[in-house]
Amino acid sequence: MTTTPLTGPDSAPVPSPATSKDPGTDNRRGPLLALLLAAQFMALLDVFIVNVAAPTIGTELHASGADLQLVIAGYTITYSVLLITGARLGDRLGHARVHLAGLALFTAASLACGLAQGSTELIVFRLVQGSGSALMIPQVLSLIQRNFTGEARVRALGMYAAVIAVGAAAGQIVGGVLVSADLLGTGWRPVFLVNVPVGVVLLLVGRRVLPKDGRSEPERARALDLPGLLLLASAISLLTVPLVLGQEEGWPLWSWLSLVAAAVLFASFCVYESRLARRGGAPLIAPRVLRHPGMGLAVFRIVAVMAVNGGFLFALTLHVQGGLGFSALRAGLTFAPTAIVFGVVGLTWRRWPAAWQRALTPLGFVITMPSVTGVGLAFEGGDRGGAVLYVAYVGVGAGLALAFSPTLTRALATVRPEDAADASGLLSSVAQLGQLLGVAVFGTLFLNRLESLGAPGAYTSAKALLACMFALAGTAAVGAVSGLVLRRR
Repeated sequence: MTTTPLTGPDSAPVPSPATSKDPGTDNRRGPLLALLLAAQFMALLDVFIVNVAAPTIGTELHASGADLQLVIAGYTITYSVLLITGARLGDRLGHARVHLAGLALFTAASLACGLAQGSTELIVFRLVQGSGSALMIPQVLSLIQRNFTGEARVRALGMYAAVIAVGAAAGQIVGGVLVSADLLGTGWRPVFLVNVPVGVVLLLVGRRVLPKDGRSEPERARALDLPGLLLLASAISLLTVPLVLGQEEGWPLWSWLSLVAAAVLFASFCVYESRLARRGGAPLIAPRVLRHPGMGLAVFRIVAVMAVNGGFLFALTLHVQGGLGFSALRAGLTFAPTAIVFGVVGLTWRRWPAAWQRALTPLGFVITMPSVTGVGLAFEGGDRGGAVLYVAYVGVGAGLALAFSPTLTRALATVRPEDAADASGLLSSVAQLGQLLGVAVFGTLFLNRLESLGAPGAYTSAKALLACMFALAGTAAVGAVSGLVLRRR
């Protein structure tokens, strides 16, 4: 089957990086990609699967609002903090080895979460679960970069990009199905226990299909950059904790001081990394990765599109469950049209005419703008939507897919194999932080608007949702024009 050529950051075709061997002759390539994407999907599922289970968890474990926030966000915090660390460890110790270690930790933590008897236990095990994902997920991109080349790499990256955001919506759907099924009276526990058999199978298969770790001497000698790790982890922690808990706690003084401290530490990290590179050291993120053509623009666009994605899913979940009183199952199925269309578009955009390729990312943001607005208008007045609502859902899925998948694929298609770990950690962290920013910023907007409108109900919730959708449309507009403002180096 022929496909259209992939274009570069916004213009030139992307060349296929040279490699020492052609992995097209390796008959394990298909099973390898399936294994990696299955692990990716499972880990991403757990970012969102707990959302629709939260009310049941709160009731059964007598958890406070802050406890539930930490149950939901604990996974995200350790996941985002340790992603780049996980990428570097894979670079030093072997990507297949670290991937399996992370998968084993994730599976064991999932079992512990499913058996937790109190909210404190569940929070701790969620933190461990996020740590397992942070070890496992960066190796997915690195293994794709090192074992696929040419059109096979482009296709694999396209499937990787589709899995990332489909996992967000699918988490809501699967969570709703599992909670509503109440298997053997276990309530919310299957949202964690479902990972156990899947993880065991992936571990067994992984030992057979993952390639043997082989690293060059320069890679083996590359230092871990512990000061850089500490600075970055501290900065991300100080950023994510107030974003997650600020609304719940009423944005106290400590939350603002934490955000200021995060900015200071991010600046310190950049200064330290630059000086380390000038001294000939091994910084956490290689400067050449940041200077890669189109990487800065890609980072901005990924933050924008994942913020819209995270904010859209979170605000809509609050409205349909809180305002309209949907069950967990019905709330989860609300996201099915968006998830399905995202997956289809994410997997097929490369087959579209070559003349369209340059415009796909801005077009995706442009489609997202009226689509998210349409969702808000369809629910206006407390209505439950109609045919227009499903058209808008389809538009959101298509728009987000076009804004995200080509951006990620272009950013990674020409990254050198030796830079795969750095690029993997950077873009995975950026995507995760974008989701977290979307939930924090637009979730806060929704809740503040709802509180200002008075008594909660379908009508006031719909008004809050509409305000949030207008803000999401504005963010998509910024993404659409970003290529005109941010120049490529």
